[in-house]
Amino acid sequence: MRETFLDKKDNKNSLLKKNILFLCIERGEHSIASISEAIGASVPTATKLIGELMDEGFMVDLGKSGTSGGRRPSIYGLNPEAGYFVGVHIRNRHVSIAVTDFKGGLISFQDDILYRMEANEESVNKIAEGIREHVDKNGLDWNRIMGVGVALPGRVNPVTGYSNNYSFDPSRPIGQMLEENLNVHVVLENDSRAMTYGEYLGGGLKEKNMLYVNVSWGLGMGMILNGRLYYGTSGYSGEFGHFPLLDNGQMCRCGKIGCLETGASGSALVRMISEKLTAGRASSLARKFKADGKINITEVFTAIQQEDILAIETVEKVGTNLGKGLAGLINIFNPELVVIGGKVAVAAGDYLMLPIRTAIKRHVLNIANQDTTIKLTQLKQKAAPTGAALLVRSRMLGIL
Repeated sequence: MRETFLDKKDNKNSLLKKNILFLCIERGEHSIASISEAIGASVPTATKLIGELMDEGFMVDLGKSGTSGGRRPSIYGLNPEAGYFVGVHIRNRHVSIAVTDFKGGLISFQDDILYRMEANEESVNKIAEGIREHVDKNGLDWNRIMGVGVALPGRVNPVTGYSNNYSFDPSRPIGQMLEENLNVHVVLENDSRAMTYGEYLGGGLKEKNMLYVNVSWGLGMGMILNGRLYYGTSGYSGEFGHFPLLDNGQMCRCGKIGCLETGASGSALVRMISEKLTAGRASSLARKFKADGKINITEVFTAIQQEDILAIETVEKVGTNLGKGLAGLINIFNPELVVIGGKVAVAAGDYLMLPIRTAIKRHVLNIANQDTTIKLTQLKQKAAPTGAALLVRSRMLGIL
């Protein structure tokens, strides 16, 4: 495993160096004077630390600033070639992989790799093999890989590397197994939180208080509060899908009745359309449903793109349910920004976004609504693997 000052947690100079790097991540390039002020160190100390970071390859001199008049200071920033981070998003039947440079720029991305995650060691080894193959295929030196982030659905403990859905050996969490196999730092994270972080840092957002809603097969959420990813007391924050909002009599996969996920998710969308097809509603999906007795989410996405009336009507219902829930969150958190992402959101686009905005406007407090922007994800399918990669960098810097 590549050892750097990032692995030293108690050394004062190491902590100051990490603060400098994070300052550049969060606010861009800086002069020595501005870095000195921001980290609370003298100019000579800041000069020495920046010099060491340049010698170690983490920072570069970007030349003189563009200010007119007087002596122009040199500007310093992150060296994108200092190393690379791999992000992996594991879904039910597919995997996405991204690689970012040290500055956070996207180097490579591959989506929808066929794969079914199972709770056994062979499955974990296949993930490791797939990561190595992606790195090799894109001509990257494995020795330059500084860490790997893995985003998984369900409850994940990023400290221990344990996944409630997929871990199978209490003495050897998945994160530990991957570290042993890959010989690099590995961080496991919930996929909704990874999407949130990817959108926040990878999407170049300026808002310090934002919510990211992941509308996929299930319904999840991540939160950036005061510029930091919020975990809650036990690390299980963001279970927006299990908010008891609906009076529909539907049992959720959590065992409760009426969770928002039962009326505002990909699984709800498939169920609601199937119920209407059973009742005889006309649709381009009817023939497939009659032949197989079921439809899948991919077929629903295709129907949406073909402007199938039944599919669009049901998406609008999902959007209305989701908008009601979001109105409550906006009243509570008063965020600057709410981003709607996930597979369903990307596929449905404005068919989902318009009823969301309408329901929010109808149910939210006016004063809160004026301060909150609602928009569709910028990164789309890249959000989770990008966020997973950036999370590893932040954990190594000790800022999460």
